[in-house]
Amino acid sequence: MSSKRSIGDAEYLKKRVPQNPKYQHVKSRLDTGSSMTKYMERLEEMKKNYRYRKDELFKRLKVTTFAQLIIQVASVSDLNESIMDEIPRLEDEVLESAETDRLSDQTNGSPQLTPQPVQFIDGSESGDTGFSPRSTLQSVISGVGEMDLDKNGQKAVSLTPVPTHSSAEHPYPDCPYLLLDVRDRDQYDQCHIISAHSYPIATLSRTMNPYTKEVLDYKNASGKIIILYDEDERVASQAATTMCERGFENLFMLSGGLKVIAQKFPEGMTTGSFPISCLQSPVGSSGRKYSTPRQTQQPAEKKWRFSSEDLGKIQHYLDEVLIPSETSSRLSSRMSTSSAHSKVSSARSSRQGSASARSQSSRPWK
Repeated sequence: MSSKRSIGDAEYLKKRVPQNPKYQHVKSRLDTGSSMTKYMERLEEMKKNYRYRKDELFKRLKVTTFAQLIIQVASVSDLNESIMDEIPRLEDEVLESAETDRLSDQTNGSPQLTPQPVQFIDGSESGDTGFSPRSTLQSVISGVGEMDLDKNGQKAVSLTPVPTHSSAEHPYPDCPYLLLDVRDRDQYDQCHIISAHSYPIATLSRTMNPYTKEVLDYKNASGKIIILYDEDERVASQAATTMCERGFENLFMLSGGLKVIAQKFPEGMTTGSFPISCLQSPVGSSGRKYSTPRQTQQPAEKKWRFSSEDLGKIQHYLDEVLIPSETSSRLSSRMSTSSAHSKVSSARSSRQGSASARSQSSRPWK
């Protein structure tokens, strides 16, 4: 009589290596491709940070795509400003060369004439050192015009200072996007993305003038888009749906809002202090979540343009998000960062001919 007996215990196949909570933060550096674990992690992240719906009327814009758009707009704006600064200098050089040529032709072709003093009605000459109200009146009658003259007979030109505003106090000229913060004004003053306009969702409920001048200028304009955002897509999705129903075809919503920006771009893209709801609670070694430490709330600044330091931080975090943090890819990330900086610097320093520069600056936005 023979009986079939299984070798070993089937329970051993179900055993897993016990996990140590001390090393839960350690991730594998080897990319083994797509797996069910990665897919589930991606779904978990989407459920936590995004609110997708099947019947969405608006289009979405990733935070990483918006960061690339910011860098492109800043580089092209710097190029255009360098071109505009170069044109007056070239015009001055042409005028100076033409003036010197004219003077050289006069001195070489005909003898110089000494200027004679102008004789006024009362017998006084324009070359007198003493000036009186009578001489000023005579100069007005003779068509010279009234001038402010000091005691030494020199023209005292009074220049009124023209109020000049720095370029950082104004938005980018011909900017391809209009960024709208649909939260309340108090939340906007606490923290917002640089170059964003405050446009509370309650403005859409107005019977008269529900849209600002900027919104009307960007509505369905070719080559321009309107981007809405809030903290966690609760308010922005409602505002985007309402505006799409009213005929806005170039409307986008920033996916994730400030919550995803706080995770992927904690510095450089925003001004002010992030709301507490956007900050992640730190996880301890035992796997328990601790309360987020209170930070000093700093009010947001009124900034319309990104500084070079902000752009550097955005480029740094963008490389970390797009390029995997493996040992084999560190060199490629450094190369990409250096190439990006070299492109921006070359765009700023390229001043070879106004015709080619104008044609390059007049290209439509992509």
